[in-house]
Amino acid sequence: MLPNSNLDIRYMDFNEQTDREEIYSKPVRAGKRTYFFDVKSTKGDDLYLTITESKKRFRDDGTFFYEKHKIFLYKEDFEKFAEGLNDSVNFIVSKNEGAEPISGNEVNTVESNQSASEWSNVDFEDLDGNS
Repeated sequence: MLPNSNLDIRYMDFNEQTDREEIYSKPVRAGKRTYFFDVKSTKGDDLYLTITESKKRFRDDGTFFYEKHKIFLYKEDFEKFAEGLNDSVNFIVSKNEGAEPISGNEVNTVESNQSASEWSNVDFEDLDGNS
Protein backbone atom coordinates (compact mmCIF):
# COMPACT_ATOMS: atom_id res chain seq x y z
CA MET A 1 0.00 0.00 0.00
CA LEU A 2 1.32 3.42 -0.89
CA PRO A 3 1.78 5.84 2.01
CA ASN A 4 -1.18 8.21 2.43
CA SER A 5 -3.09 6.50 -0.33
CA ASN A 6 -6.29 4.50 -0.55
CA LEU A 7 -4.93 2.68 -3.58
CA ASP A 8 -4.01 -0.95 -3.08
CA ILE A 9 -1.56 -1.60 -5.90
CA ARG A 10 -0.33 -5.14 -6.26
CA TYR A 11 2.63 -6.08 -8.38
CA MET A 12 3.55 -9.60 -9.34
CA ASP A 13 6.67 -10.49 -11.26
CA PHE A 14 5.54 -11.83 -14.65
CA ASN A 15 7.92 -14.80 -14.46
CA GLU A 16 6.67 -15.60 -10.97
CA GLN A 17 3.10 -15.66 -12.22
CA THR A 18 3.81 -17.70 -15.35
CA ASP A 19 5.82 -20.26 -13.40
CA ARG A 20 2.94 -21.11 -11.06
CA GLU A 21 2.04 -24.78 -10.85
CA GLU A 22 -0.49 -25.92 -13.41
CA ILE A 23 -3.42 -27.71 -11.84
CA TYR A 24 -5.24 -28.55 -15.06
CA SER A 25 -4.40 -28.08 -18.73
CA LYS A 26 -6.52 -28.55 -21.82
CA PRO A 27 -4.87 -28.09 -25.24
CA VAL A 28 -7.19 -27.45 -28.18
CA ARG A 29 -5.77 -27.81 -31.67
CA ALA A 30 -7.56 -25.63 -34.17
CA GLY A 31 -6.06 -25.51 -37.64
CA LYS A 32 -2.68 -23.77 -37.55
CA ARG A 33 -3.11 -22.73 -33.93
CA THR A 34 -3.19 -24.46 -30.59
CA TYR A 35 -5.02 -22.97 -27.64
CA PHE A 36 -4.04 -23.92 -24.12
CA PHE A 37 -6.51 -23.51 -21.25
CA ASP A 38 -4.40 -23.77 -18.08
CA VAL A 39 -5.74 -23.58 -14.54
CA LYS A 40 -3.14 -22.33 -12.08
CA SER A 41 -3.06 -21.30 -8.44
CA THR A 42 -1.93 -18.04 -6.84
CA LYS A 43 0.18 -17.96 -3.69
CA GLY A 44 -3.10 -17.53 -1.80
CA ASP A 45 -4.48 -20.71 -3.43
CA ASP A 46 -6.98 -18.83 -5.59
CA LEU A 47 -7.42 -20.45 -8.99
CA TYR A 48 -7.13 -18.53 -12.23
CA LEU A 49 -7.12 -19.39 -15.92
CA THR A 50 -4.57 -18.61 -18.58
CA ILE A 51 -5.58 -18.87 -22.21
CA THR A 52 -2.63 -19.12 -24.57
CA GLU A 53 -2.75 -18.99 -28.34
CA SER A 54 0.31 -20.65 -29.88
CA LYS A 55 1.17 -20.58 -33.56
CA LYS A 56 4.16 -22.04 -35.34
CA ARG A 57 6.09 -19.37 -37.28
CA PHE A 58 9.08 -19.70 -39.59
CA ARG A 59 12.15 -17.50 -39.78
CA ASP A 60 13.85 -16.56 -43.04
CA ASP A 61 16.47 -19.28 -42.47
CA GLY A 62 13.76 -21.97 -42.29
CA THR A 63 13.93 -22.54 -38.54
CA PHE A 64 10.72 -22.22 -36.59
CA PHE A 65 9.52 -20.78 -33.32
CA TYR A 66 6.19 -20.57 -31.54
CA GLU A 67 4.53 -17.19 -31.30
CA LYS A 68 2.40 -17.04 -28.15
CA HIS A 69 -0.25 -14.67 -26.86
CA LYS A 70 -1.54 -15.10 -23.33
CA ILE A 71 -4.58 -13.87 -21.40
CA PHE A 72 -4.82 -14.15 -17.61
CA LEU A 73 -8.41 -14.55 -16.44
CA TYR A 74 -9.25 -14.31 -12.75
CA LYS A 75 -12.32 -15.80 -11.08
CA GLU A 76 -13.95 -12.42 -10.42
CA ASP A 77 -13.99 -11.88 -14.20
CA PHE A 78 -15.19 -15.35 -15.30
CA GLU A 79 -18.88 -14.49 -15.55
CA LYS A 80 -18.42 -11.28 -17.53
CA PHE A 81 -15.77 -12.83 -19.77
CA ALA A 82 -17.98 -15.86 -20.50
CA GLU A 83 -20.96 -13.59 -21.13
CA GLY A 84 -18.97 -11.47 -23.60
CA LEU A 85 -17.56 -14.53 -25.36
CA ASN A 86 -20.98 -16.17 -25.53
CA ASP A 87 -22.62 -12.98 -26.86
CA SER A 88 -19.96 -12.67 -29.54
CA VAL A 89 -20.14 -16.32 -30.63
CA ASN A 90 -23.95 -16.23 -30.75
CA PHE A 91 -23.84 -13.00 -32.76
CA ILE A 92 -21.56 -14.63 -35.35
CA VAL A 93 -23.66 -17.80 -35.46
CA SER A 94 -26.89 -15.85 -35.90
CA LYS A 95 -25.32 -13.69 -38.66
CA ASN A 96 -24.10 -16.79 -40.48
CA GLU A 97 -27.56 -18.33 -40.26
CA GLY A 98 -29.21 -15.11 -41.51
CA ALA A 99 -31.12 -14.60 -38.25
CA GLU A 100 -31.23 -11.49 -36.12
CA PRO A 101 -28.48 -11.19 -33.48
CA ILE A 102 -29.38 -12.48 -30.04
CA SER A 103 -29.50 -9.80 -27.34
CA GLY A 104 -27.34 -10.09 -24.20
CA ASN A 105 -30.20 -11.19 -21.92
CA GLU A 106 -31.36 -13.87 -24.33
CA VAL A 107 -27.98 -15.51 -24.85
CA ASN A 108 -27.77 -19.25 -24.51
CA THR A 109 -24.69 -21.34 -25.00
CA VAL A 110 -24.28 -22.49 -28.58
CA GLU A 111 -25.50 -26.06 -28.80
CA SER A 112 -22.61 -28.47 -28.36
CA ASN A 113 -24.16 -30.92 -30.82
CA GLN A 114 -23.66 -28.59 -33.78
CA SER A 115 -21.46 -30.18 -36.37
CA ALA A 116 -18.31 -28.48 -37.60
CA SER A 117 -19.96 -28.03 -41.00
CA GLU A 118 -22.50 -25.65 -39.44
CA TRP A 119 -19.71 -23.23 -38.57
CA SER A 120 -18.07 -20.98 -41.11
CA ASN A 121 -14.34 -21.37 -41.48
CA VAL A 122 -12.94 -18.18 -39.95
CA ASP A 123 -9.27 -17.55 -40.65
CA PHE A 124 -8.05 -15.08 -38.04
CA GLU A 125 -5.18 -14.12 -40.32
CA ASP A 126 -7.80 -12.47 -42.55
CA LEU A 127 -8.88 -10.30 -39.61
CA ASP A 128 -5.45 -8.93 -38.75
CA GLY A 129 -2.75 -8.43 -41.32
CA ASN A 130 -0.12 -8.78 -38.56
CA SER A 131 -0.92 -12.43 -37.81
